[in-house]
Amino acid sequence: MMKNKDSENARIVAVYNANGGIMGELSYVIGKVLGNTHCALCDISHGNSIKAKAQWRQRVASFPIPVQAVHINEMDKATQQASQGQSPVVVYLDGKNDHIVMTDEELESCQASPQLFFDKLLEKIESLSFSKL
Repeated sequence: MMKNKDSENARIVAVYNANGGIMGELSYVIGKVLGNTHCALCDISHGNSIKAKAQWRQRVASFPIPVQAVHINEMDKATQQASQGQSPVVVYLDGKNDHIVMTDEELESCQASPQLFFDKLLEKIESLSFSKL
């Protein structure tokens, strides 16, 4: 349970290495098929499907901090600043301690598993000195 004001306003934003919209999605799929594009976060949340994995949806719904997944062209200003131009990436935002909590390399280490992703994410959040989960 979160205890301080900053933690109460906290959210997690996971940024895909792709643009949203029909053209963005199509560009990503073509790049993936051709081997020119890769997104570890896409593999974790969707695999080879258009629909998010059931386990991803369940874990998003039950995670103690709101989790939102966005495409590069859908980032708000706080996410853009915290992500430092990286994607895919996962950022912690509370308006005061905004920063990256998972890099592309860390996302790759999840081996496309929503379970591993959320376990690692929870471990990261719990280790933050200012987070009071």
